[in-house]
Amino acid sequence: MTVNTAELAPATRANRVAGWAGLALSALVSLLLLVDAASKLLASHAEVAGAAVIGFTANTLPVIGALLLLSVVLYAVPRTSVVGAVLITAYLGGALCATLRIHAPLFPVLLAPVLVAVPVWLGLYLRSPALRRLVHSGL
Repeated sequence: MTVNTAELAPATRANRVAGWAGLALSALVSLLLLVDAASKLLASHAEVAGAAVIGFTANTLPVIGALLLLSVVLYAVPRTSVVGAVLITAYLGGALCATLRIHAPLFPVLLAPVLVAVPVWLGLYLRSPALRRLVHSGL
């Protein structure tokens, strides 16, 4: 069986570009979430004040920060990236619920978790050929 390398080259190049774009997007989102996790783990004054507004006590911040940190680490490891993305999405869904409960303004507060969740999944989609195949196959 012969393989026509001219037909494979564009697809391979496109996959490589998609992989790098997904890796860059995932790295940016991960960095943002790591900063968020660190500020919760350190229980900064801004985090404590913000948590009080939405009804959380200061002693819940380290637990929330540790769960977010674990989720981001799982997201960064290729073998567990889907589990990490699901956990990050759950974290962001909780953030959306907490801000919805206090009747926060739609933009930027209420939509912020959605605006973070979209690049989490887009980055994973672009960097994971297996996920792209799964989505294109119609699940």
